[in-house]
Amino acid sequence: METSDTQRPAAANPWSILLLLAIALLISFIDRTSLSSALADKNFLREFGLTSVERGWLNSAFFWTYGLFQLVMGWIVDRYGVKWPYAVCFALWCAATALTGIVTTLGALIAMRLVIGAAEAIVIPASYRWMGDNFQESQKGLAVGLFTMGGKFGPAIGAPVAAWMIVNHSWQAMFILTGVVGLLWLAPWLLMLKSDLPSRAQMAAAKKRASSVTLGGLLASPVVWGGMINNFCYGYFTFYCMTWMPAYLVEQRGLSLENSGLYTFFSFAGIAIVATIAGWVADRMISRGGDAVKVRKGFVIAGFIGGTTVLLGAYAESLTMALFWNVLSLSLLGFVTANNTTLCKLTLIPKPAIGLNTGLQQVATSLAGGVSASLSGWLLHVGGNYELPMLAIFGFLVLGAVNSLVLLQRKWAPKVNDTPLDQPQADAHPLPRT
Repeated sequence: METSDTQRPAAANPWSILLLLAIALLISFIDRTSLSSALADKNFLREFGLTSVERGWLNSAFFWTYGLFQLVMGWIVDRYGVKWPYAVCFALWCAATALTGIVTTLGALIAMRLVIGAAEAIVIPASYRWMGDNFQESQKGLAVGLFTMGGKFGPAIGAPVAAWMIVNHSWQAMFILTGVVGLLWLAPWLLMLKSDLPSRAQMAAAKKRASSVTLGGLLASPVVWGGMINNFCYGYFTFYCMTWMPAYLVEQRGLSLENSGLYTFFSFAGIAIVATIAGWVADRMISRGGDAVKVRKGFVIAGFIGGTTVLLGAYAESLTMALFWNVLSLSLLGFVTANNTTLCKLTLIPKPAIGLNTGLQQVATSLAGGVSASLSGWLLHVGGNYELPMLAIFGFLVLGAVNSLVLLQRKWAPKVNDTPLDQPQADAHPLPRT
């Protein structure tokens, strides 16, 4: 929601709310990835008599609704604010996670995954809607970098924690506890965040502003397409690492499952740390007069190029060098993380359209998850090793770098009421001009 400066319920300390958003993102990744640990548990498989095809249904069910509901959630937060829609969806996905530990049929399992996917679809649109309203351009890179750490540490922490709970208790207890404990987050969220639920007059004004940027208007912008392509290319690599990196390290590099998890953790910790530092450095450059678009594009292109070093790991003869390039390539991709998100979801996007655009961008991210997992498996089958899957990653990363250079230009940004993006709005700071 966008109001005048005097009406806007800006956070007294936006960094504390940002911490809550990052923790919520971490919880969402723990809840969405907990199923992977359960699917490795013999008791879980025996309980439901799952075939390989049915395991595939379960793994993909989350992405069906997660992708479909991105635009819906973006539309909601653009018109009705962040606090209450997020609270309702958070409670819903935690409840569905807990209920997963109680259900007894495959259909009910799939239903719970569909509910979790639909409810978690609010996380990204709502978070960037809130950050767009509460951080200045010179703060957004660091803010996005800190926020995305939740998404990177979520998979790193969630898998071993879920596995430990299954081994020491049961898969039922794992789902119930992760769902119930997650609900504790709601207390500080409801207490600390000021309500941004609009009045009738504000809602009418917000609807009018939001409707000035339609879905068709967004899709007519090369910047929006450039953001979707970048999100796909970035997501292709990161989802590959979430789904296939442990198998690569075990099957082709001979590591134990325990050690493969350790190096997976290092890779995701690396991208999280680099993303935060790169976002902060870009912010400092912009605050000293650098052009926001050019600065962030430079980091994005450098990150895509740096990530292509994953191919050096594929052809490395020694285990040490393979592990080095494996960790380094994903870590260097961190130059893309915060700056691409800030550029494509905040800097180049009018405030009334942040939620809708973010939902649209997340559709591309969700598509990347499905394509990366399936295409990598087919290429592994065809080639007999992981060189072809990594060549595909290389190709998508190069595409991301070229796409950033060509399509992410201020002149092609979406318009609000036919007003260029870099012309000051009533409550927005103008972007730096060259």
